[in-house]
Amino acid sequence: MTTNVSLTQELEDFTRHCVDSGRFGSVSEVVRHALRLMQEQEGRKAAFLSALKEARAGEARELDLVLRQADTIIDGRR
Repeated sequence: MTTNVSLTQELEDFTRHCVDSGRFGSVSEVVRHALRLMQEQEGRKAAFLSALKEARAGEARELDLVLRQADTIIDGRR
């Protein structure tokens, strides 16, 4: 699948730096990595909002439990 993406000059410079530094093999790899990070972030956000919803509904009875769940979600250990 081929997709063309327009980047700002700042993002183009950043992706080029990532490739030139050897961290990534191509601009496509940089973009794929960024998209994976976005997917992970969206998943953590959804889990966090779900935990908040449960807490509001009274399913989580202790604040410490809710905070531990939030820490786990935010840290990506879920």
